Amino acid sequence: MRDVQEKIGRLVDRLANRAIWRLARPRRDIKTDIPLVSFTFDDVPDSALYEGARILERYDARGTFYIAGGLAGRVENDRTLITPEGCAELLARGHEIGCHTFAHRRVRSAGGLAADLERNADYLKSVGVTSPARNFAFPYNAAWPLARPELRRRYRSCRAGGEAINRGPIDPLMLKAVEIRQPEQHAEALTGWIDALVHEPGWLIFFTHDIAPRPTPYGCTPATFDRLVRYSVDRGCCVLPVDEALDRFNW
Repeated sequence: MRDVQEKIGRLVDRLANRAIWRLARPRRDIKTDIPLVSFTFDDVPDSALYEGARILERYDARGTFYIAGGLAGRVENDRTLITPEGCAELLARGHEIGCHTFAHRRVRSAGGLAADLERNADYLKSVGVTSPARNFAFPYNAAWPLARPELRRRYRSCRAGGEAINRGPIDPLMLKAVEIRQPEQHAEALTGWIDALVHEPGWLIFFTHDIAPRPTPYGCTPATFDRLVRYSVDRGCCVLPVDEALDRFNW
């Protein structure tokens, strides 16, 4: 029964996302002659700090880390989530902190959403994020049409999945992103997205979770992540956190 419910849930997610991508208004234009890349992290396992942030900094780049306060410090079988101290360290090192809700549940209605987002804002403030997070990522990449007014009121952008480069007119509350995940051969081949971006400039947002020698299905190894960041820089891409990329478009 639980498997059936999960399959139905994933189907609902896909249908809701597709409806928003197709129908949502208003849209904003991405106009850039320079290929832009953003590296983002969801949930934020501690390895995203110890390995992911370190690798970005090696190339004088910074990332966006979408924090769910309800996961702080949680120890799981294959990963440990970032602590409040780790979150503060990311901020001090110049990375962007975004919101990933507090409870890390699918956004299925507007009811209770405001309270959950406010709780996460309070958590982030407690670890040193003095200004409210300006950008949001949907847990499980699952958007919900009725939540849009609340999200629009609070955030400059919202990010889902979509496996596409952002080009032309797009919905700021439903940015598309490409996942860095297992198997490792898949993650290594993501340089092809960077080549496509250079050929036709736009905004490529990557998202992942852990960066570890033995990654979960939703992350990659440090060597592969280093390869993607280095390849972006070598191909002439401008690597920016989400908020700085939005500044480029004057949104």
